[in-house]
Amino acid sequence: MGRASGTEPTTLPVRRLVLLRHAKAEPPSELPDEHRPLALRGRDQAAKVGAALVASGLVPDAVLVSGAVRTRQTWDLARKHLGEPPVAYTDELLGAMPRGVLALVRELDPASRTVLVIGHEPAMAGTAELLAGPGSKDDALAQVRVGVPTATYSVLEADVPWSDWDRKLARLTEVTRPA
Repeated sequence: MGRASGTEPTTLPVRRLVLLRHAKAEPPSELPDEHRPLALRGRDQAAKVGAALVASGLVPDAVLVSGAVRTRQTWDLARKHLGEPPVAYTDELLGAMPRGVLALVRELDPASRTVLVIGHEPAMAGTAELLAGPGSKDDALAQVRVGVPTATYSVLEADVPWSDWDRKLARLTEVTRPA
């Protein structure tokens, strides 16, 4: 690609993937796992996640949410800070393994630049570890290798279309658990 006088070379826009583990849920009970709601602490965590994403400049232009009650509630509370981007709910994130999450990422709208995925462990940390390649922060990589607590998000960046995302291709830039 050519350069206009005094400008930088043209590059593909950076795409950012934010992988969020849902906020703290009620302990297991007689309810099926996918019906467990957020605990009171989790409701507070979810609101803080939304505010933290805004403060970090990570407002999504698309959101993918697991069909579980606790992930839906996490989104409902976080989105008060994040506006109304298009949201897709999918049961494919329930029990998903990292390669399954990657398959969903590859199907994202090419126009989306920042995408928030709200899911479960071990898939959220496992997907971050799968995608993290050269340029990733060591402390962030160490965290996703052992798993992430509730209401924790990982941020990955790559200069390629979603359809080309693959293992060890992105930069893991942070793992954050809002206070």
